[in-house]
Amino acid sequence: MSKFIFRRFLIFPPMLFVMSVIIFGIIQAPPGNFVDDWARAMREQGEDVRSDEARALIEQYGLDRPMYVQYWKWISGFVRWDFGNSLFFRQSVNELINERLPLTLSLTLLTMLFTWTLAIPIGIISAIKQYSFIDYFFTFMSYIGVGTPNFMLALIIMWAALVTLNMNTQGLFSFEYVDAPWSVGRVIDMLKHIWVPMLILGSSGTAGLTRVMRANLLDEMSKPYVETARAKGLPGWKLVLKYPVRMAINPFVSTVGWELPDLFSGSLIVATVLNLPTIGPLLLEALRFQDMFMAGSMLMILTTLTVFGTLISDILLGWLDPRIRVEA
Repeated sequence: MSKFIFRRFLIFPPMLFVMSVIIFGIIQAPPGNFVDDWARAMREQGEDVRSDEARALIEQYGLDRPMYVQYWKWISGFVRWDFGNSLFFRQSVNELINERLPLTLSLTLLTMLFTWTLAIPIGIISAIKQYSFIDYFFTFMSYIGVGTPNFMLALIIMWAALVTLNMNTQGLFSFEYVDAPWSVGRVIDMLKHIWVPMLILGSSGTAGLTRVMRANLLDEMSKPYVETARAKGLPGWKLVLKYPVRMAINPFVSTVGWELPDLFSGSLIVATVLNLPTIGPLLLEALRFQDMFMAGSMLMILTTLTVFGTLISDILLGWLDPRIRVEA
């Protein structure tokens, strides 16, 4: 395992370099630049944009420099954890990310806890009670959860909460707490609102993981080692939890590393529909307006988290399942 981890760390630098070039190329692919789009939008609104003002912005952000100079300026700042200034928001990218990161982490962690807490027990019960009423009921509910788009579920819950509870589910805070400093009251108010996006984001994940857990557990329970343990007199629930569940949970572990990018970005579509102050909508705005420093830095962070998350999943799998031998 140690050799595997060492080899993976040797691959990281060239892999991240290639990905940084690709990300930079994608950001630069659309014609024009941010200043051109900004000037055009201002003129459409009837505001006059002087040519010297636009020129000053181009020089300030180095948009008139060669591509390799712009790339070096961006990637060198990223390595120093200095993401530069946002062209669109006219603010430090570090400050913008730090403002929304705690809320994004809170929402994603609660969603993960909600998903795993429901998916694993429901999957185990469905497998043990195969073809029973409980199994059919959970199967039906999982199909609904998988087949319903999250944004549609968000719209339905928003309407239902407004009609029945007279509650506005947009955002994570009440009006009086939106710009208030952090306090006990603000945390309580956030918890009163955060259950809506947590339920929406966790529905499809719970449904999908339930089906995976059920299928894997049924496959494990039909193997000879389970029959041998049962023949030795091991009690039913102890048998299931000690051996088959440990093997059936591998898909959960193999994807746990992929949750790292989600912890950073959150769900983009649901966050946009519910007007959540998370990082996802911030990334969308940066991409729309070719905000190179913000969009490039955020995409590079997501790429780095994905690479390290995959390594974490591999290590956890090798530790959990003795059948997996990474060195081989």
